[in-house]
Amino acid sequence: MRIGFGYDLHRLKTGRKMMIGGVHIPCGFGEEAHSDGDVLLHALIDALFGAIAEGDIGSHFPPGDSEWKDISSLVLLGKTMEIVRDRGYSLVNLDCTVVLEKPKLLPYMQEIRSSIAGALGADVRQISVKGKTKEKVDAVGRGEAVEAYVSLLLSGN
Repeated sequence: MRIGFGYDLHRLKTGRKMMIGGVHIPCGFGEEAHSDGDVLLHALIDALFGAIAEGDIGSHFPPGDSEWKDISSLVLLGKTMEIVRDRGYSLVNLDCTVVLEKPKLLPYMQEIRSSIAGALGADVRQISVKGKTKEKVDAVGRGEAVEAYVSLLLSGN
């Protein structure tokens, strides 16, 4: 068994699409990033690499590399899962928290869970996603940023 933990934060910017867990959340702004900026998938990728002691998202998909410019984070997650499987591990479960003042994520939660499950080749019952706010405290609370936390468990084959 291997435990992974991931965290990510992105500034928010008008003119970008908000992507959370591979799902477009219509709201007029989105994450500032080299890729599509999906903060939840970036934290998930870090958790997966951490669980198998293989570095982090930046060491595998460098943000300055034009190959990854505006790429879908679902593609990066797929490549990450190939590495995890090649090391002989599979997902037991994952627990995610997205911290965002607005928009509310509740209407998108099932779609986000299904998107992640599909990308991981997992059952949606293995995927927990929660939305929280910062009660208007700090950059996230002021609507300037979004952050995500992920913990997960892998088992060896």
